[in-house]
Amino acid sequence: MGAGMSMARPLFVQIELFCMSNNSARDVVITGIGLVSPLGIGREAFWSSLSEGRVGLRKIELASYVGTPDCIGGEVSDFNDESAKKVHLKTVRKSLKVMCREIQMGVASALQAMEDAGLPVGSVAPDRIGVDFGANLMSTPPEALLDAVVKASDRSSGHPIFNYDKWGAGRFDGMEPLWLLRYLPNMPGCHIGIAVDARGPNNSITHDEASGCLVVAEAANSIRRNRADVMITGVTGTRIHTVKACHYNHWDVLASGPADQRVRPFDNSRSGEALSEAACTLILEAREHAEARGAKILGTLLGCGSSTVVNRDGHPDEASALYQAASAAMARSGISAEDLGHVNACASGHPRRDLYEAAGLRRLLGSHADSVPVTAIKSYMGSAGSGGGLCELAASLLALQHGVIPKTLNYSTPDSESPLNVVHGEHQTTTNGVFLKTSVTRMGQASAVVVKV
Repeated sequence: MGAGMSMARPLFVQIELFCMSNNSARDVVITGIGLVSPLGIGREAFWSSLSEGRVGLRKIELASYVGTPDCIGGEVSDFNDESAKKVHLKTVRKSLKVMCREIQMGVASALQAMEDAGLPVGSVAPDRIGVDFGANLMSTPPEALLDAVVKASDRSSGHPIFNYDKWGAGRFDGMEPLWLLRYLPNMPGCHIGIAVDARGPNNSITHDEASGCLVVAEAANSIRRNRADVMITGVTGTRIHTVKACHYNHWDVLASGPADQRVRPFDNSRSGEALSEAACTLILEAREHAEARGAKILGTLLGCGSSTVVNRDGHPDEASALYQAASAAMARSGISAEDLGHVNACASGHPRRDLYEAAGLRRLLGSHADSVPVTAIKSYMGSAGSGGGLCELAASLLALQHGVIPKTLNYSTPDSESPLNVVHGEHQTTTNGVFLKTSVTRMGQASAVVVKV
């Protein structure tokens, strides 16, 4: 193991097993997918890019400047204000003034997923349909705060100095009246619930990359406990926001070079991440409810798990967190490593964090570590924070409809310390529809789900 990968006994370990075992009262299935991503909007466009090996990273168009190398990122360039209002969000256009871009993408993906599942508004009793949605903390663009900051500044010295005592004294004079509502991470779930009249369980999760599998786990529990028949289960997130890009430039290692070669997950020559934005929604449904209405079932959720691990020195132990979350998900699913058709990994191309994840996977897979196929979808679309996990899960769902495991782009040389059986070169044909999706954050939070197609 490399530096910082100590497997010392953790000071704090938290494991939460969100999903009941398979002999619970109700099976949970996936019946719809909605996607707003750098690879395209909608499942067909997304699959077209994925199947053809197209990269979604390009020069940013919708912002004047974003602090990524060469201003390149995974932007959903065809999701602009005009298209959002006229096409993707036409049923909620009156609410757009209280939605920032991330919220708009999340709501658009949810409405799209409902249509994909064949569930028009009113087709499910309002108290039997709920929402579980994940998001990052949302940042305000600097221009939205500028007037208020100027008014809270002293100029007596000849140079403007921000005065905290003045901030808010005039009820944030100079800021847009609906400012707060535009940037709350629980607002995607609120808007979706209102738009489709979903009065069942409604919750929001903000655990960065781990959010996707966590909302799936919580939504599945609502169905298995018979609190709902249908759960709108999604995520939205961005890292190419002008403020957030500055944060991630500081926190992470960002890759440079040609856009289509930047992200090299698990490759020995990987040099960093690429930032992006995305949203994805899955419709989870009780099997008997889906079958009764003749829905097409895209996959069955077998089990979920989560874990947080921090070492005695306060350093996150990503390898152990991932191992424990994935172990819990597999145990709940009643499967072992030899039953897996593939692993859909979180890997972003980060020089250190990919190594931590690979170490956790090798420990999880044991003697099968050299044979179980592994894929990494961030090689196509970069890192979108909360918005990424379910896009990646959807990639496996769609690929398995065609009998393949998606290849990892830009991979050629195995990692010298923790090599894995990374699918590369060509999509790999398979008849095994069982896969594990893993997600892990820099804070040592991990989540995992097992799905069977």
